[in-house]
Amino acid sequence: MRRGPEADGQSGEGSRPAGAGAERGLPWAWLTPSVLLLCGMAVWGVLRYPDLPDRVPRHIGPGGVDAWTDTTVLSAFIPVWTYAGVTLVLAVCVALTARTTPQDELPEPADRWSAAMAAMSNRPASRASGRRLAKALLQTNAVLGVALLPVTWLQWRGDATADEPGWVLPLTLGLILLSVVPPTVAWWHDVAERKRLAAAGPEQRTGTRGAAGG
Repeated sequence: MRRGPEADGQSGEGSRPAGAGAERGLPWAWLTPSVLLLCGMAVWGVLRYPDLPDRVPRHIGPGGVDAWTDTTVLSAFIPVWTYAGVTLVLAVCVALTARTTPQDELPEPADRWSAAMAAMSNRPASRASGRRLAKALLQTNAVLGVALLPVTWLQWRGDATADEPGWVLPLTLGLILLSVVPPTVAWWHDVAERKRLAAAGPEQRTGTRGAAGG
């Protein structure tokens, strides 16, 4: 008697394990803070634009503003364009994570060379690890948006002076350093999971995938 796919711990859609669709889902809710920040910056810029002077900062260094440019929509909204670009790039990276086959779902390598190449690949150790990395990237993007706020205020403060308050640079750099924490933690967990997979035998890894699918 022929067994149905459900009897093998599989869903009716090909040979994909049941529940794999839920595992492939990514935490897009964590993109909400970035979208809100981007919209808030855009509204802030629209409100400030009519009162901006004829020149706005083009470059801000450790000693303050050291280069100026004529005020246009392109030059005045540089913080908004910058954050929109960063958000787009990281969102694409998150989307690509969903299309990456994790290491624990790869077929067993045929030889040592294939095993070494698989070990050096920049793919997550598991679906859970991929979700963790995706969440970390979206958290990083949100913190980077907050880091841009002091520079945005400096861009739109309305007076053409080169002086820079002492808190702007330390706060911006501190937030940029903070943005590195989520992906670092995700990478640390991924390394630990890779070690666990390396210590487990092929039968154990197959059994784990079957348990996840069942």
